[in-house]
Amino acid sequence: MTVPGADAYPFGTEPPWTHSLCRGLTVLELASVLAGPSAGQFFAELGARVIKVENPSTRGDVTRTWCVPGEADSDRTSYFHACNWGKESIALDLKSEAGISVMHELVAASDIVISNFVPRAARKLKADYETLRSVNPGIILGSIIGYHPDSDRPGYDAIIQAEAGYYYLNGDPRSADLHPMKMPVPLMDNLAGHQLKQALLMALLRKASTGKGAHVTISLYDAAVCALTNQATGWLVAGRVPEPLGSEHPNIAPYGAVYQTSDEKALVLAVGTDRQLLSLCDILNLPDLATDRRFRHNQDRIAHRKELKELLQRAIQRFDRDVLLAACKAAGIPAGAVRRINEVFDETPDHLLLPGPDGAARGVRETAIWPPSAPEKLDQLAYPPAYAADTERVLSDVLKKSTEDIRSLLSAGAGEQA
Repeated sequence: MTVPGADAYPFGTEPPWTHSLCRGLTVLELASVLAGPSAGQFFAELGARVIKVENPSTRGDVTRTWCVPGEADSDRTSYFHACNWGKESIALDLKSEAGISVMHELVAASDIVISNFVPRAARKLKADYETLRSVNPGIILGSIIGYHPDSDRPGYDAIIQAEAGYYYLNGDPRSADLHPMKMPVPLMDNLAGHQLKQALLMALLRKASTGKGAHVTISLYDAAVCALTNQATGWLVAGRVPEPLGSEHPNIAPYGAVYQTSDEKALVLAVGTDRQLLSLCDILNLPDLATDRRFRHNQDRIAHRKELKELLQRAIQRFDRDVLLAACKAAGIPAGAVRRINEVFDETPDHLLLPGPDGAARGVRETAIWPPSAPEKLDQLAYPPAYAADTERVLSDVLKKSTEDIRSLLSAGAGEQA
């Protein structure tokens, strides 16, 4: 699938390609793993220069070691590919005075700093806001933390999922002990990363009118709670503690349930209105179901969701999946196939994919802004960097250090070059 030409957009003759929105902006990334680096890649995709500072004692971001089974040995693992495109890697030892000094010089030359240090560590490494503001009064610092700003407890996605209710709500209701279950992606990190992007953009907007920097802090726990949406208000408004429903919806039926077809494939229905149910019953040849008092309206269907699912499953079992999906599409009934990841990317538009050195897709963009960057602009986003690959270039280009100065800094323990 290709991105349409300029004449396909209602925005004028020249599409506002997103790659240039942050051109001229410099982002210093002192963060690792996912939430902070995802915000870094977001700004890289919008045209900013993003300098990723990595720890020599660990040979860089820990995700450089997180491989899937059978993955080739490399410091650019599949996980590292998730959120490190378009960046330069510089290795600085922030436990040394020389390394901290270089970091502060980079802060002075930057517009945004992204970090995920717990508050105590930030102060120890002289990367806290008060210190960075003394170096660069206009700096915008975006901090990812685990919990409250007064807490030094680190945040981990799985633990936040458990503590914020996601494990419980994602449990299997068919099991006697429910089997609480983690979401299959690091959703808390993703949520916090998105919150951080919004906060940094708002800080940039404020700076444009006032000239003032800012410190914006996002906690994984807060981001998780804010995303509970209808599950939260089910308790806060209706006084009902949500129970695990597997993939089904607490407020709508039949919405989210999985059904098996005759060809042993799976599909999902998202029926939310009485009219949609009537249309579905026509397709499934269930004339009595739509008028049954147990299923006539959504509140009735919620109260009798188990019986409804059993009746629908028996009828759906008679159809091939593609045949039924085509019929649902024609009738305006929301339904979709349950796909594996490889099937997802058989259907993914080119503008969401990032090409590796061989030209094949090797990553997914952070930005889903429409209209997207033109396909040829994807080649301008650099492949995820090897560890410390850009130390010398960054020191020379950004800080105007001479070759002799760089060698002196590295020999003094400030960092290392790959």
